[in-house]
Amino acid sequence: MKLIKAIIKPERLDSVKKGLEEIGIYGMTIYEVQGRGEQKGIALQYRGGTIQVDSIPKMEVNIIVKNSEKQKVIDAIIAAAVTGKIGDGRIFILPVEESVRIRTGEVIRDE
Repeated sequence: MKLIKAIIKPERLDSVKKGLEEIGIYGMTIYEVQGRGEQKGIALQYRGGTIQVDSIPKMEVNIIVKNSEKQKVIDAIIAAAVTGKIGDGRIFILPVEESVRIRTGEVIRDE
């Protein structure tokens, strides 16, 4: 199994959720996060002056998928989140050894 962590622009969240639902992925955990990438933040004009904002609001979407579903999930996220501009986000893929359902104690492994 894989943990897919996607850091995306907040305004792209609904598109990403819809894109994932279209391929049959419904379970996800969503966080409001802040960060910055290589651009080191943004400069905003405010009341005649410039303010440097170095932590930009983003959304983090976490999804656990079978190894066989990994690429279609990545493709769906990219298709829904891309704007072609700096700050579109990043996707991280991490291995997951197993999952345990709390209610039943069922152990799930992806062989």
